[in-house]
Amino acid sequence: MACLIFKVSQTCYRYKARLDQENIQIADWLIKLTNEHKTWGFKLCFLYLRNIKNYQWNHKRVYRIYKELELNLRIKSNKRLKREQPEPLAVPTAKNESWSMDFMHDQLSDVRSYRVHNVIDDYNRESLDMLIDFSLPAERVLRALDQLIEWRGKPKRIRTDNGPEYISELMEKWCDQHGLEHVFSQPGNPQQNAYFERFNQYVRSV
Repeated sequence: MACLIFKVSQTCYRYKARLDQENIQIADWLIKLTNEHKTWGFKLCFLYLRNIKNYQWNHKRVYRIYKELELNLRIKSNKRLKREQPEPLAVPTAKNESWSMDFMHDQLSDVRSYRVHNVIDDYNRESLDMLIDFSLPAERVLRALDQLIEWRGKPKRIRTDNGPEYISELMEKWCDQHGLEHVFSQPGNPQQNAYFERFNQYVRSV
């Protein structure tokens, strides 16, 4: 009477799947494979069961059980980068108030690469030091800065980008020893180091 009221076939209502045991076996295999191989999706699991274990289960049937078990690999969504509000360009009012420094790269005619470490005074854009060599590790840069301080005097702060030489522990200790404030430009905001970017353009054009 209930099937008649809801217009459901009695045959469908009373039907029991004959392959329940096989479905349980498929589910057990899928759970085992996805636990052992975290990066395997449906295709690799099915190929393993078909080609390695020689089970002749239909791929549609295996996939239906795979979806029912919710074993689909989760696709990681791309995280949106948070852009910090860029800080305004600091304008120094006296010499040795702020120094900027950065590296330049170029090649010789024999294709050998060399590096140039430039230091300028942000107040009058004066070039204080140009260290040129094929390799400029942090120790060499700090030694040159020590010599520059002996000749020029100590600045209140230095401004750099986030290069590996500048974010090193060695650089941090050196700044602490000299009592210098180390200011990093925000990633993606080269305008915060505009004095130095302009200086680099001038050096390349000469």
